[in-house]
Amino acid sequence: MNLDFRLMKINSLFLVFTYILILGSCKNQNKTEDINGEFGNHDFTNDLINETSPYLLQHAHNPVAWKPWSDDAFKKAADENKLVVLSVGYSTCHWCHVMEEESFEDVEVAKLMNDKFISIKVDREERPDLDMVYQTALQLVNGTGGWPMNAIIMPNGSPVYLGTYHEKEDWKNVLVKFSTEYEKNPEKMQEYATMLADGVQEVYEQPANQMVNAITTEKIDNGISEWATMWDSEWGGNLGEQKFILPTNLIMLLEYADLQQDNNAKNHVLNTLEKITQGGIYDHVDGGFFRYSTDQTWKVPHFEKMLYDNAQMLSLLSKAYKLTGNEDYKIRIQETFKFLQTEMRNSDGGYFSAMDADTGGEEGVYYVWTKEELQSLLKEDYELFSTYYNIQDNQEWENGNFVLNNTISADDFLKKYSVNKAELKEKLQQWKSILYTARQKREKPTKDYKVLTSWNALLIDGLLEAYKAFGTEEYLSEAISIFNYLKENNYKNNELVHSYTKDSKQKEVFLEDYAFLAKSTFGLFEVTLDKAYLKFTKELMDVAVEKYKSDSELFYYNVSNHLVPSIINTSDGVVPSANAIMAQNFLQIGHLEYNTAYLNKAEIMGSLITEDFEKHAVSYGAWGTLLQQQAFPFYEIVVVGDNAKNIVAEMNKFYLVNSILVGSTVESEISLFKDRFVEDETFIYVCQNNTCKLPVKTVEDGFKQMRSFGYKGFVVESF
Repeated sequence: MNLDFRLMKINSLFLVFTYILILGSCKNQNKTEDINGEFGNHDFTNDLINETSPYLLQHAHNPVAWKPWSDDAFKKAADENKLVVLSVGYSTCHWCHVMEEESFEDVEVAKLMNDKFISIKVDREERPDLDMVYQTALQLVNGTGGWPMNAIIMPNGSPVYLGTYHEKEDWKNVLVKFSTEYEKNPEKMQEYATMLADGVQEVYEQPANQMVNAITTEKIDNGISEWATMWDSEWGGNLGEQKFILPTNLIMLLEYADLQQDNNAKNHVLNTLEKITQGGIYDHVDGGFFRYSTDQTWKVPHFEKMLYDNAQMLSLLSKAYKLTGNEDYKIRIQETFKFLQTEMRNSDGGYFSAMDADTGGEEGVYYVWTKEELQSLLKEDYELFSTYYNIQDNQEWENGNFVLNNTISADDFLKKYSVNKAELKEKLQQWKSILYTARQKREKPTKDYKVLTSWNALLIDGLLEAYKAFGTEEYLSEAISIFNYLKENNYKNNELVHSYTKDSKQKEVFLEDYAFLAKSTFGLFEVTLDKAYLKFTKELMDVAVEKYKSDSELFYYNVSNHLVPSIINTSDGVVPSANAIMAQNFLQIGHLEYNTAYLNKAEIMGSLITEDFEKHAVSYGAWGTLLQQQAFPFYEIVVVGDNAKNIVAEMNKFYLVNSILVGSTVESEISLFKDRFVEDETFIYVCQNNTCKLPVKTVEDGFKQMRSFGYKGFVVESF
């Protein structure tokens, strides 16, 4: 049965069972329980009280008899012949909290759920595999998804109903309809559940069953051209009423612009960066980026801050700075790093996953300002400030509140008020200091204090890119500190865990944890030249290859059990595709060690996704980086000798794509270093396609060697 026909049958059956589906976008909120999990007297306590996830603990005193995901919960459902309610969300989800207040804290609704169902709560950040499976089912039947995700599933885990946010009465109707239908027609319901489960499995098997396609520059060009039809030429990013930054895509596009000398692509990235760094999606007071914009002009954000966004923005802005020298990018990196250290770092050096959008049940109140507040705080500077940050009567967000949103260019502002750049810089610092002090007196949003391995690995990458761009030792030392934290807390008995909190019981781990951390430890090797990081990278890769191997050349995202199938996921989400990062790791290590098996593995993995990239590049940014490294010339830049670390650091300040830059201060048997060490000398070797130029001693001569090979990068072409 082909997939289209299967979807037709699924949809027709879905109409039999579905009563109502009301979608809500994924905003979010926390409860007011003690964030350390300490609770006072409560009328109700359920099994979630024994969990360590902040999200699950928020629901521990609902009258609903919630259980965590477990075999025991499904066995209870089977033994009692009940359907299962599965509710998936996360701690900074506004509409998750709204539904909790309206339905899950309601005694009448709770009685219905407790009498007729076994109810399971899942933190999607702890169990992204479960979220991925059921979100796919939701998208199959409805075309879209989101959080909270609420499903009704059979005791074997197969879904029969999927939706997002529901108002109380709608949710009660869904519960009554499906519990009644299950009592009357269990066989029909099982038929539908089986077909939908098979459809989900087919979606995840599809990438593994695709044919190998040649990786060519023409196919990459086609993918970029198709994506370009979605670009917002005025405001940057992709066209749409809501906008996500998606740094992985912009990094790939910047690389493409450099490889093809494509000024249209380059200008799109830089225009996007200008709009998001000046717009309301950036926190101009505390620093850091919000999760997404609720409008097409990046003016009003949804006010939650996620670690993965800010980590990837450090990488993107650092790369863009190396290409342009734009000081605004440097300032945003400094401010974002300060925010992360101040608000998202725990006392031992791990970084929290998220900071809430809401305070006391109201979205954004920690971040927005009234005109009266600003006038009182800024006094005679208010006029200047209001012009710079667009505090105008017709620009109000809601309820008299404004979001700081810089829409006037610095040049126009300087002309209008006859101030110079130095004076404006000083004013901006003063204003931010005044507002920061005022904001610290407000009640802060709560935080999800889980330390996720994969997201912290992304932060290591971001800090390493910042270190490469600026040479600031604090960025490198913090990257090393995060690695040490993960190794101490998220790595036990040669196995990673996805999520760590004090006394956590969670043992799940996913491909992204191994792939992302392997990439970041390889990055630590590149900048420190310490082979211990390389050794750890290879150990992580070996475990991942064995743990997540499939019958295809791609890797499973998770280790299956009887309730959750193994899934092969290839597209990017808000974080890069784990399979794509695995392939990038194979390529990097393959070039370092002349490991042809690794290089072939990376090429085969990339060739399976070529068609997907060509048709829908916007969902395959991490793969685009890999495909470009395979379709365009790839350069090996090797520095060997006493001064290798300094020369590597100097070369890292330049924007280089499609290259590996590594060094060694000692004799080494690693293939790229072997037989290249000369006592009391430091040489730069530039190689491409198994051919090397004569060694040189200066950075300038090294870049000239690259140019003689045909490298056309925007920066290196000046040498």
